[in-house]
Amino acid sequence: MLDVHVSAELTNLIVMASIFIVSLISPKLSLPVVVMETLCGVVLSCFGVQPQEWMLFFASLGGVVITFLAGTEMNPRSFCKNAVPSLMIGLFSFFVPFICLFLYTYYVSGWNPNAALIAGVALSTTSLGVIYSILMETGMNKTKLGTILMSATFVTDITTVLVLSVLFVKPTMYTLLFYVVSGMVIFGAYKYSQKLFHSSFYKNNLAETEVKYILFLLFIFIYFGELGHGHAVLPAFVLGFLMSDFFETSGDTANSETSANDRLRSGAYSFITPVFFIVGGLKISVPLLIGAAGVFFMLLLIQGFSKVAGVYFLAKKYLKKAPMYSTLLMTTGLTFGTIAAYFGLDSGMIDVRQYSVLIGVIIVSAVVPTIIAQVFFKPDMND
Repeated sequence: MLDVHVSAELTNLIVMASIFIVSLISPKLSLPVVVMETLCGVVLSCFGVQPQEWMLFFASLGGVVITFLAGTEMNPRSFCKNAVPSLMIGLFSFFVPFICLFLYTYYVSGWNPNAALIAGVALSTTSLGVIYSILMETGMNKTKLGTILMSATFVTDITTVLVLSVLFVKPTMYTLLFYVVSGMVIFGAYKYSQKLFHSSFYKNNLAETEVKYILFLLFIFIYFGELGHGHAVLPAFVLGFLMSDFFETSGDTANSETSANDRLRSGAYSFITPVFFIVGGLKISVPLLIGAAGVFFMLLLIQGFSKVAGVYFLAKKYLKKAPMYSTLLMTTGLTFGTIAAYFGLDSGMIDVRQYSVLIGVIIVSAVVPTIIAQVFFKPDMND
C-alpha cells in the first residue's frame, strides 16, 4: 500500500468516478459489475483510499436493500416447490466448509478455539448480494436455477446467523425486541401494504411514496437490529419474500408504469450497491495479507474445495443443466462473511491480522469463482 493521505473530498470524487468508470468497463469485459466494483475497491485501498463514514452507512444500507430485492424475486409458491433442493444445498454449503475450516485453523494454524470458530463461520457463507446481482444481470433470476440458488443462499445465510448466535451472541431484552418488532413489521406490511401499492393516488407519483415506504420499513429493521445486536438482512429478505406478489401486480406495463421494487432497484444499483461492493474491497489490508500469505492461500484453497465438495454433487442432482456454474456461485462470500469477521474483531476473538486474512479470503471468494463461472461455465439460456 502507498503511504498517501487522501482527503475526504478527493476520496468522494475518486469513489464516484470509479462507480462511473466501472459501469463503462464491465459490459465490455463481460464481467458482472459487482465483481468489478469489488476489485476496484481493492485497487483503491492500495493507494490509501479509506471509506468515509457516509460510505460505511450506504454500504450497510446496500446489503439490506440487495437482500430485500432478492426476496422479491422469489415467491412462497416457488420456494415451497423447491424446498428440498434449497435446504439440502444451503445446509451442505455451510456445514462442510465450516467443519473443514475450523479443523484447519485450530489444529494446523494454531488459532485459539474462538478464532477458529469465527473463521469457520465467516468463510462458510454465500453472498446473496453477489448471486442476486449476477442472476439479475444475466436474466436468470426468474429461472428454476435462479430461484433455487437464491433460496439455497438464504438457507446458508440463515444457518450462518443461527450458528454465530448460538456460539457467541448473548441475547438480551433488546435482542428479543428486535425479533418482536421485525415480526410485527413483516406481518403488518404483508397484511396491509396492498392498500398502498394498489392505490392509484400513490402509484408512480413523483414523491415516490411506495419506494420511501419500503426504505422506511428497512430502516426500522436496521435500527432495532443495531439495538439488539442482530442484523437487518434476515427480516429484510423475509419482507421482500412475502411482498413479492404485490410487486408483480403493482406495475402497469400497458401504461409504461413500473413497480415500486423496479424503481427501488434502479436507484439502488445506480449508487447504493456500488458503494456496498467498493467498500467491501476497501476493507482489505494488502500489507497484512502479504505478511500472512501462507495462511491466506491455504484458507482460500480449503474454502473453495470444501464448498465444491459440499455443493457439487447436490447441484448435479438438482441443477443438472449447470451444476458447476451453480457450485461456483455458491462459493462466493461477502455480506455475512464480513459481518461474522467484524463481529470477531470487535469482540476481541480475532486480531487485526486474522481479520485481514479472513476479509481477503472473503473478497477473493466473491471475485474469482464468479469470473470462472461466467467465463467457462455460464449456461446457455436458450437451451
